[in-house]
Amino acid sequence: MDKIKVIVAGPRGKMGAEALRMIEKQSDLELVACLDHKYEGKNIQEFEELPNLDAVIYTNIEECLSTVQADVLVDLTTPEFGYIHTKTAILNGVRPVVGTTGFTEEELKELTDLAEEKEIGVIIAPNFALGAVLMMQFSKWAAKYFPDVEIIEKHHDRKLDAPSGTAVKTAALIKEVRESKQQGHPDEKETIAGARGADVDGMRIHSMRLPGLVAHQEVVFGSKGENLTIKHDSFHRESFMTGVKLAIDQVIKLDLLVYGLENILE
Repeated sequence: MDKIKVIVAGPRGKMGAEALRMIEKQSDLELVACLDHKYEGKNIQEFEELPNLDAVIYTNIEECLSTVQADVLVDLTTPEFGYIHTKTAILNGVRPVVGTTGFTEEELKELTDLAEEKEIGVIIAPNFALGAVLMMQFSKWAAKYFPDVEIIEKHHDRKLDAPSGTAVKTAALIKEVRESKQQGHPDEKETIAGARGADVDGMRIHSMRLPGLVAHQEVVFGSKGENLTIKHDSFHRESFMTGVKLAIDQVIKLDLLVYGLENILE
């Protein structure tokens, strides 16, 4: 069986470096290039902190995709670059696996339509941790019986988007089964703006950003005389790599865009 040829965007970031370590351990994956905003032409082998993999860094995605033969682009960068990389990869027949969050609804629709037009697989996942995916699914199930719910998400202080893609996805899943309702006292007033968090269809999302955190979320349901909390913690970025590997394996078989890892779990 031929190896799946992979390009990684953002190899020097914490998630990108973890993806390189995962690829190094997999006999069916081959790193063929990396995308970075600097270090054009350097080899990954030249960075002591990164795995000993033979792959050249490109700063221009068009040049990279026209020079290197690849099957999959794993993008773990920022929403701005993630969108450009994903769109360019689709246009060049390379299947994107995207862990970047913060895409707008318009961008997601454009990428969805483009993937359908080109009949190419794309997987965009707000969270690659399997436990987090299960947490979202359990929350959707619970919301049928507990419509009063608030989401508390906690991430490291280098994260750029708030609320997190996982929190947004969780709220969207809950919204599918929950009747729209405004929570709290009808005359509630914030004495400090933002104290009650973001409002999504009457639900509230609260974002924390602190050093020492990785990725954590609690979905808290309230009812008469009881509370239910569904919680997930990622203590290390290695927790996301099982999902990244699964997405790489599955995206090869797809001819459309899939948003959310739960859609490829059996």
